[in-house]
Amino acid sequence: MAESLLTDLYQITMANAYWKSGLAEREAVFHLYFRRNPFGGAFAIAAGLAAVVEFLQEFHFDEADVRYLAGLSGDDASPLLDRDFLVALREMRLGCDLDAVPEGTAVFAGEPLLRIRGPIVQCQLIETALLNAVNFQTLIATKAARVCLAAGADPVLEFGLRRAQGPNGGLSASRAAYLGGCAATSNVLAGRRFGIPVRGTHAHSWVMAFDSERQAFRAWAEAMPNNSVFLVDTYDTLAGVRLAVEAGHHLRDKGYDLSGVRLDSGDLAELSIAARELLDASGFADAKIVASNDLDEYAIAELKRRGAPIGIWGVGTRLATAHDDPALGGVYKLAALRNADGGWSYPAKRSADPDKSTLPGIHQTRRFLARGAFERDLIFDEELGLDPTDEAHEDLLVPVLKSGSAVYEIPPLDTSRARTLEQLARLPAGVKRLVHPDPYPVEIEPRLAARRQA
Repeated sequence: MAESLLTDLYQITMANAYWKSGLAEREAVFHLYFRRNPFGGAFAIAAGLAAVVEFLQEFHFDEADVRYLAGLSGDDASPLLDRDFLVALREMRLGCDLDAVPEGTAVFAGEPLLRIRGPIVQCQLIETALLNAVNFQTLIATKAARVCLAAGADPVLEFGLRRAQGPNGGLSASRAAYLGGCAATSNVLAGRRFGIPVRGTHAHSWVMAFDSERQAFRAWAEAMPNNSVFLVDTYDTLAGVRLAVEAGHHLRDKGYDLSGVRLDSGDLAELSIAARELLDASGFADAKIVASNDLDEYAIAELKRRGAPIGIWGVGTRLATAHDDPALGGVYKLAALRNADGGWSYPAKRSADPDKSTLPGIHQTRRFLARGAFERDLIFDEELGLDPTDEAHEDLLVPVLKSGSAVYEIPPLDTSRARTLEQLARLPAGVKRLVHPDPYPVEIEPRLAARRQA
């Protein structure tokens, strides 16, 4: 199925109605943003732009798409969509401008992640796919950043594929988790497709396939001597650590070494302390303790508070599914519309709920810096501009597509991951706190704010 049909039906019906009303080619500006910072935190990490650009560059409706749409019926059983509109749809080629925040950028509620400008019919048709790409990947990248902040200098491995929301969800989650700061993934297809390092050793089934844990570890050491992290909690965890030490001596006899042990159940703090003592006393001070078992940023922070000497964290379900906040809640709203006379009008949604009122205008976000650190953001109307300033600053939205053609090259994923880490380093410490973080200052330029009240 062509990806251009990855949309909600009402986007198609609105497009048909725009076409019939003579509004289809009217220039419009839409913004994609989220209303609330996820996970009770004070920031998010922008992600999903690569998928957006891929979708837009391939956007078209082929013959099979049009045939399918022609078969849809209205309430009276007659065709839902006009025949001439479907012809126009088949001939449509994307002519929109896209400005976007680069992946790996720290962003905040209310700020545009994408700004789309072009014929209103095209802007409407691409809405759902853009939200799908940006909402999920931004959510997972943000969760990964929080987990990695809790882990500090320790590497975090993403292990979420088996619990992810289907194959596509698993791939997107692995990509976004790496962008958010994870060091590697267990997802081999993500490794191949996105160039993410892959990691993994063995499961409990390996141990259970042998008559004893000793036999299982010895066989693993023979078969995979350069990948020797032993899962030690199948029967008795500390007994398993001792048997891993035995296998480690066997590895040394063969010219290899014990990479580590993995704990997947029980009191991870107490068991890791005891395991560390056994490993150190046996001459394996460099062997890492890897922990898994429904970890997230809060569990990791608590284990660190208890002094757990864990060196590598395997985080799966709670990362790949964004367990505690499963949807970002990003929205895509019309903010400016070209009049028949060539000027702009600025429609706005009114609501008793302030979060659901929209901010009319053509937005840009300017970030002000103090000694290299992020100090505050200002949302302003690009048509109105801002007075010159000597303050250090950068504007977050950059041109990505011009009339549907690329003017920006998506960086390698490693580059975007490095950007995440650099951005996090420049955020105030209080903004990064897991619990009761300080809000980051996001202001609206007064003339733009006044439009909301007009």
